Amino acid sequence: ARKMPIRTMSPKEEAMKLTRSFYVAALGLCLAGAAQAAHDHHHGHEAEAPQQLQLNAGKKWATDASLRQAMSGINQAMSKALPLIHHQQFSDAQYQALAEGINQQIAFAIENCKLDAQADAMLHLIVADLQGGAELMSGKAGGDRHDGAVQVMHALKSYGQYFQHPGWRLAKG
Repeated sequence: ARKMPIRTMSPKEEAMKLTRSFYVAALGLCLAGAAQAAHDHHHGHEAEAPQQLQLNAGKKWATDASLRQAMSGINQAMSKALPLIHHQQFSDAQYQALAEGINQQIAFAIENCKLDAQADAMLHLIVADLQGGAELMSGKAGGDRHDGAVQVMHALKSYGQYFQHPGWRLAKG
């Protein structure tokens, strides 16, 4: 009987899997902690996760300092990159570095999360867009890196529309 070779993950694939697992776990911990503090009696929180962004009774959701710092960092990085991206002068290595920077900012925001459960649930939708865009930009998702930048910009625009962030100005290229 001929043995089939076992496909092992490259160190890069393994790191990406661990990174993705970390983000999912950290988001879950942040949400669970906020939900526990805000609603000790609430059950089935995950089943009620919102499917689309919405305002908080007509007002923007509150933010905390670390979230504002992280989102400002992502916005500034995009602002610097956009002129080159728009002129198709942004290299694969530059997209990779930009994606890594976005993921670092997301990790910082998650690690320092102090949002209430409802605001955190809304933030999950934006973080998912940011992560998806970063994954495209890194070249790991198999799509167009430029589309990843577009997705990140969409997430940043949504953040500004749904979250309180004094002085927020969306990056322009």
